[in-house]
Amino acid sequence: MRIGLVGGGFAALRGALESAFDEVGWAGIEIVDIPVEVPDGGLGHVDVLCPMGSTISGALMDATTPRMIQQFGVGLSGVDLDAAAARGLEVDNVSGAESGNAVAVAEVALLHLLALLRRFEEARANVAKELVGEPSGRTLAGRTVGVLGVGDIGAEVIVRLRAFGADAIGIGRRTRTETPRAADLLDDAHYHHVDDLLPALARCDDLVVACPLTPQTRGIVGAAALDALRAGGYLVNVARGGVVDKNALRAALHEGHLAGAGLDVTWAEPIDPDDPLLAENVAVTPHVGGVTETSYAGIATGFVASVERHLGRHVA
Repeated sequence: MRIGLVGGGFAALRGALESAFDEVGWAGIEIVDIPVEVPDGGLGHVDVLCPMGSTISGALMDATTPRMIQQFGVGLSGVDLDAAAARGLEVDNVSGAESGNAVAVAEVALLHLLALLRRFEEARANVAKELVGEPSGRTLAGRTVGVLGVGDIGAEVIVRLRAFGADAIGIGRRTRTETPRAADLLDDAHYHHVDDLLPALARCDDLVVACPLTPQTRGIVGAAALDALRAGGYLVNVARGGVVDKNALRAALHEGHLAGAGLDVTWAEPIDPDDPLLAENVAVTPHVGGVTETSYAGIATGFVASVERHLGRHVA
């Protein structure tokens, strides 16, 4: 069985997969690196293609002739699903709720929001300046925070916001009663359908983006959405870079309508360290939301179970 990891980065992923396959006694596993672009010399066959924050095109499928595409995690925005369907390829992911990924990502969302509110980077710099009692920050308690996307990750964000005394407003693509976690966590007064995005954001100091990247959500957090937020708030994105319009975000920050942004995902990964956006009050982490020992072990277990379910296996 050959597993092809497409892209790069996420160094702990390979070890987590090796451990998970070993735990179930699955022998003969070979994990190889696959480039996003097909080289002139072609590529060898793999049984499973796994995108690592990268794209999987029809050309890559043809070059590697996989038996399935399995995401290490939830998001499938990088996979050409139409091309996979045309080739009869199974495409699967791993539930964020079951693996622990949703909890891990939600924690990073709160990390960013708290760091922005308490002006963490300035506080660290003031240690070197030997300043005490500066800067003055804001508390999360008492703020109203919109959560765009109320699936597994968004629900865990809402749980944590409430624990800090914040008022959470969920924004989703289905009705509240059709969204299991939202139905449990929110009443009608704290839930908006995405069609009412601007009125929902007008109620909010800050926004946490936690929805999948789809044709419908690409660029949905644009100039109008950012302008609808109360002035002086913060945006945190733990979804995918493309959900937020980059130019609109930079303008909102530069003009002062937004006080800052925390990004665990960016439009190109890794982000260029000289990107003009970073001249604003923007903190970036390198897509580490789901990268913990606990979540990686859970995701790897789900990955192996999915491959076994779709392809079967030979046990040593």
